Amino acid sequence: MAKTAGSDENYPGLIRPSNTRGDMGARGGKLTESIGQNRRALSTINRNVIGPPPYPRVVHKRGVLAEHNATAANIPPIPVHRPITRKFAAQMASKQDQPLIQETKPVVNSVPKASASEDCVIIDVEDYKSNGDYPVPMSVQHTEAMLEEIDRMDAEFEMEDIAVEQVVDIDSVDKNNPLAVVEYIDDLYAYYKRTEISSCVPSNYMAQQFDINERMRGILIDWLIEVHYKFELMDETLYLTVNLIDRFLTTVSVVRKKLQLVGVTAMLLACKYEEVSVPVVEDLILISDRAYSRNDVLEMESLMINTLQFNLSVPTAYVFMRRFLKAADSNKKLELLSFFIVELCLVEYEMLRFPPSLLAAAAIFTAQCSVNGFKKWTKTCERHTNYTEDQLLECSKLMVTFHQKAGTGKLTGVHRKYSTSKYGYAAKSQPALFLLDATFHSKIDLAR
Repeated sequence: MAKTAGSDENYPGLIRPSNTRGDMGARGGKLTESIGQNRRALSTINRNVIGPPPYPRVVHKRGVLAEHNATAANIPPIPVHRPITRKFAAQMASKQDQPLIQETKPVVNSVPKASASEDCVIIDVEDYKSNGDYPVPMSVQHTEAMLEEIDRMDAEFEMEDIAVEQVVDIDSVDKNNPLAVVEYIDDLYAYYKRTEISSCVPSNYMAQQFDINERMRGILIDWLIEVHYKFELMDETLYLTVNLIDRFLTTVSVVRKKLQLVGVTAMLLACKYEEVSVPVVEDLILISDRAYSRNDVLEMESLMINTLQFNLSVPTAYVFMRRFLKAADSNKKLELLSFFIVELCLVEYEMLRFPPSLLAAAAIFTAQCSVNGFKKWTKTCERHTNYTEDQLLECSKLMVTFHQKAGTGKLTGVHRKYSTSKYGYAAKSQPALFLLDATFHSKIDLAR
């Protein structure tokens, strides 16, 4: 009888219970007979609870996670397989006199139906998906949607981890170059940043001038840019010339007929400070159509340098441009476009309200937007300029409007200069108009 009961446990599709008392059954007697009857009863219960599967089962690989998520959301979990042990079968037999589930016949190409005791049935999600004739249960749909959302969030987190931008060491390539002074280059620019206030002037200083205005200042600087280009002077000379003019006009009232003299004298001082080969006074007199004499130039030079207290060593926008372009990993095209934009700002009186470092950073940011067609301001640029993208937007939008109208009007000296092959035809590049929104356009129109 024990052998017959044992053969019933090999019924296909059943999970064989573990025999922890095999040694006791071998001793015979009533104990052996009772165990045999008990095992026959268990095999009968097993056949009633779980019939042979209609086709091979594959448990969903996310079954455990699906059950956890569904339970947390008060949604019936997807039932998973639970082995029928002696203890579990005895509990079911004691709760109900009649069988829990009637014997089910396998149906080919159909979705298995969950019984009253769902702990004993495997519901395969892939079976529901592969059979188009049966709707997928709502719990299965919800769990699958939750798992897909988890996968999507995991992928986003992985992409964020990969896309974390690092600050690049821009001085690593110059460690063996003694002229790059990488040991204290950061200290130098920290000092420039602290002292740039000394090179700034009040943005409304023209209010104290009784005979000149900001339009005349723009005409003078536009002309000096052409003089600078004709004499083939260094870039530093131009920026220092404009700075000397503004600082002098902040203190001394000048009549309009002397304004050009102030300009050529400021250029003479800047050349003496920056250039190796300085233009002679007669060249400057000739370029100003002999409107002034040599004595006029020398007297104005003495007045200007004493007014400025011989303080010519101030950080201009050019000083910051070189460092910030290195942080932006610029090429020749970006460099020329950046200088074109910042020179347009030299002519504009309203740009005096921005410090030189901000002008330099905004010019590079605007040039990047023009070249790339989208906003680009890296962590490396932010680290070395100490300006975020939001801090640059106001100044950058003004630069876009100057770029847009650079070839129109009377002050076109910068546009003509950067329309040559020497400067890479930078003036012909398209402005970053996407930086201008409707609100900003309306403000510009009202200002006009």
